Amino acid sequence: MFESLSAKFDLVLRRLRGHGKITASNIEDALREVRMALLEADVNFHVVRSFVDAVKAKALGLEVLDSLTPEQHFVKIVHQNMVELLGGSSTAFTLAVPPPAVVLLVGLNGSGKTTTAAKLARHLKLDKGRTPYLVSTDVYRPAAIEQLALLGEQVGCAVHPVEQGHDPVQIATGALALARRQAYDVVLIDTAGRLHVDDELMEELERMTAALRPHHVILVADAMTGQDAVSLASGFSSRLPLSGTILTKAEGDARGGAALSLRAVTGTPVFFVGVGEKLDALEPFYPDRIASRILGMGDVLSLIEKAERAYDRKQAEVLERRLKRNEFDLSDFSEQLRAVRRMGSLGDLLGMVPGMNRLTRGVDPDATERELRKAETIINSMTKEERRNVLILNASRRRRIALGSGTSVSDVNRLVKQFTQTKKMLKRLKGGGGMPRVPWLH
Repeated sequence: MFESLSAKFDLVLRRLRGHGKITASNIEDALREVRMALLEADVNFHVVRSFVDAVKAKALGLEVLDSLTPEQHFVKIVHQNMVELLGGSSTAFTLAVPPPAVVLLVGLNGSGKTTTAAKLARHLKLDKGRTPYLVSTDVYRPAAIEQLALLGEQVGCAVHPVEQGHDPVQIATGALALARRQAYDVVLIDTAGRLHVDDELMEELERMTAALRPHHVILVADAMTGQDAVSLASGFSSRLPLSGTILTKAEGDARGGAALSLRAVTGTPVFFVGVGEKLDALEPFYPDRIASRILGMGDVLSLIEKAERAYDRKQAEVLERRLKRNEFDLSDFSEQLRAVRRMGSLGDLLGMVPGMNRLTRGVDPDATERELRKAETIINSMTKEERRNVLILNASRRRRIALGSGTSVSDVNRLVKQFTQTKKMLKRLKGGGGMPRVPWLH
């Protein structure tokens, strides 16, 4: 997310740095480009105008124009206002009420509510030590209840048994009563998708809210909808006591307009962002980290957190010992490739490294990920002995591996060369004062 907006901001800031001395005219030009960049990213027009006016009021002050590093002051002001636009400090998703806490998920058809309910249940169970109870009140969509039951089984959470045709409000109140009796401490209710202009279905949600008095009413919004997400948020917030938003399908949205608009429009925080189809692809939303990534400053904290989740500590310790003994082989290499892929989209990871977005512009992250998968396939086509010792890989063995992996001999040769170079580099690092401390290995 934000790739195109980040590229445009980088261009604006580079042009600003190109001036020997920044004048009010230079800043006016930069702000004009910032305005266009935000509008092209599908940010709401009113939000753009407020943002640019706020930056302009501070940027044209003497503190910036008379500074020895005026472009840095300008970037700081843009960053501060971007953080404010995204919600200021991060708002934790809390459930500080007597159990069971009720969480109601609402939104359009196809926004990802059912999958999000399962993702949120997994997060609450594994990260917060909660015992969630999943409830589907979507009696209108065929197989919606079965879908939630299947997802609940995958995340190891109980799902309320419901038959088609029952009244959604009665289902929800019955599920809450059952959750109280069986000591579940969170009830996650997946509602049917609806348009905010559908009075009958919106009244149903209003009745459900009145009956349940939920701790959270969360709008699940598809990041890909851009401006439509803003009108959707306005419609739902005018009828329901929204407490926040979960933005889904963010990995497919290069613009980011919805994320930049929702907080300003609803006045409520974005709690989480869905960054993939897998049930662990739900991340807390940090305004300061997002603003830094948009402005090309990277997001090292999120990168480290992803690495710590992807790497098993015991495996990391074993790998470190093998590196010290110069025993690193293709099996270890393959495990590292898998760990990188577990961390998420390569393009997303590169955006977290400060300055990397400029260096990798024009590089296709999808093509790189395909190469990683190809490398894993090639290694999986080798015998244990071949993975342990690449020196035995003669021409006939390489042909067999290429045939078994559906690749070419040149692909196999390239992988072996890359591994050999990596191993030499690690050996040099070892000889130059000990193994480097890599965040995800410690």
